[in-house]
Amino acid sequence: MYVKLCGLRTASDVATAVEAGADAVGFVLTTSPRQIDAETAAALVREVPPGVLSVGVFRGVEAAEVARLATLTGVGAVQLHGAYPRSAFDEVAAVGVPLIRAVSLHAETDVRVGAFGEDMLLLDSPDAGSGHRWDLAALEGARPDGRWLLAGGLDARNVSEAVAQAKPWGVDVSSGVESSRGVKDHGLMRDFVAAARS
Repeated sequence: MYVKLCGLRTASDVATAVEAGADAVGFVLTTSPRQIDAETAAALVREVPPGVLSVGVFRGVEAAEVARLATLTGVGAVQLHGAYPRSAFDEVAAVGVPLIRAVSLHAETDVRVGAFGEDMLLLDSPDAGSGHRWDLAALEGARPDGRWLLAGGLDARNVSEAVAQAKPWGVDVSSGVESSRGVKDHGLMRDFVAAARS
């Protein structure tokens, strides 16, 4: 089970995620309680060892600015969250890092991994970062194949059940491993990785 811990803001967050066995760590470079600036992100990316993917997370940021910030920070992948068009993925692809398309599941959502040129697909709650779960029954008849991550309201208590129901390739968590909004709880981070893999 591939595990991404998102919204990390400090070197100790990164160290804990790595020690817990996370496969990927996410840094939010857009308006959010978890937002960090490019300089901080670049410093944290340098703390991420080989074998762990560093992901720059963007929502509502123009593709040209995404590409600029991705290059500036040195992230190993870019996550475009929300209603980005295919052309945005094409533009950001020029950076030369893997792309993650993060969307909510609606009737019109294209759930084919790679449909926009992305390397991974992330299906999230309609209210991303809120900690609210969504109805996984909506995946019936719309379950992606391949490298896709489940997100939205996951925590150490419910991730095993969610994995059993949704059968994702991986999982992503942010608010479910926080002691308060935007502040990571290192114990919860460890617990989540262990539960996701159980």
